[in-house]
Parts: sequence; C-alpha cells; structure tokens
Amino acid sequence: MDNKISVIIPTYNEGDHIANLISEIKRHSVGLDCEIIVADGGSIDETAESVLTTTATLVRSSQKGRGAQLNAGAEKATGNILFFLHADSQPPERFLYDVLEAVKSGHNAGCFRLKFDSNHWFLKVNAWFTRFNVNAVRFGDQGLFVTRELFDQTGGYRNDYILLEDQEMVIRLKKFGARFKVLKKSMTTSARKYLENGVISLQLNFFIIWWNYYLGKSQAELVKIYKKRILDTKIQEEDATPKEALAKP
Repeated sequence: MDNKISVIIPTYNEGDHIANLISEIKRHSVGLDCEIIVADGGSIDETAESVLTTTATLVRSSQKGRGAQLNAGAEKATGNILFFLHADSQPPERFLYDVLEAVKSGHNAGCFRLKFDSNHWFLKVNAWFTRFNVNAVRFGDQGLFVTRELFDQTGGYRNDYILLEDQEMVIRLKKFGARFKVLKKSMTTSARKYLENGVISLQLNFFIIWWNYYLGKSQAELVKIYKKRILDTKIQEEDATPKEALAKP
C-alpha cells in the first residue's frame, strides 16, 4: 500500500515564519507523497495570506485551540499517515522518511526527541529526558505521527482541550494499543517562552499546571492558572469556554 503523509500544522498569528516552515517541510519531503495542511484558529495577522502564497492547504477552524484545529486539519487530510507539527518547531533532516520507516516497521504512532534552540543547561537536561517512552515527557513540540486508522479509532483530539491536548492524545493512543516509538532524531523548538518567563520558573509553572490536570481540574481552571503564572498572548481564558469533546479519554 502506498503511504501518503499529511503534515498538519495548527496556527494562530504565525505569519512571520509559517511560509518558511512550509518551505522546510517541502525540502525534507522530496520524493515522498506528502501534503501540508495549515489549520488556522482565526489569526489576526498575515498568517492566512502567507499560507495562500504556498502550495499548502489552508483550513480555517471554527474553533480556536490546538485540539480543535488539529481535528479540523485531520478532517481535510487525505494521507494514511498523519503528522502533527507545532508552528514554532523545526523538524530534523529527512524527518518524514524516518516517520515512514517507523510505520513500515510496524509502529502506528510515535514522535521525535526534543531539543531547544538555546544552550541553557536546564533546557538541555529537560530535553534529554524526552528520549524515554514515558507519558510524562510527551509534548506537542516533539511532533506526533499516527496512522489514519488508529487516529480514527480514538476519535481524534479533544476539541475541548486548550492545554495538554498532546499529552492526553498520546495517553489515549496507548490505551487503544498504539505501538508507539520515540525516534532518535530531535525536533527543535523555540526557547522564547522559557527565556521570557525565566527558565526554571516556567518549568515549575508547567509542573503545577500538569499536576492540577492530573488532579482533575477543568480546562477553564487550568487556563486560569496558566494565565496567572505565564506570559502568553496566544491563550486567553475565554478560549476555554465549555465545548463538546470529540472523544472521551
């Protein structure tokens, strides 16, 4: 069976670099059957215009939030392998070839390791742990590949999730019997948020949010904690208004 890969990127005000990311993905996918889908959550900058200058497909999600946007992109995708990629991540060389090889070897879901575009010692230690196949160190910045068959079985991402949607998805994939693989190459992500908020302080705040999630706090409560502790203009409390979940954990 031929394998077509659909790369799905959720965006919100990413106009300054989304075209460059699309160009990089195309460079890494020469020789593969690949489509790029950008699922925008209502950007008020030039994101949509930038995407329309490329060969990528623009999908305008009816809801803002990564879970809903990723589902909107997946609904439009025609590939039998889905790869979900954050807009501020930089994939390694020939990354889609690694994904394809993993799927052909029997793995129906997985991700890359993580590294930051900073030499800060704490971030290096943080990223080192992502080589292990442990749910607690699964982050969206690592990218996520999953076969269309398995994705459809799970029901997709949670539409009502604003935070920790990627970790929840990985946990649910494994509940559905995913043969999950952490690939050896690393996805590079921006350290900007860490540097703006303080590296160790931000990691502590992420842990507090993660702990409250596992205590059963709602998305609205988690977003409220997030906004109180972390400088971020892309997530607002109104984004966490109650929504119907596509799937139950």
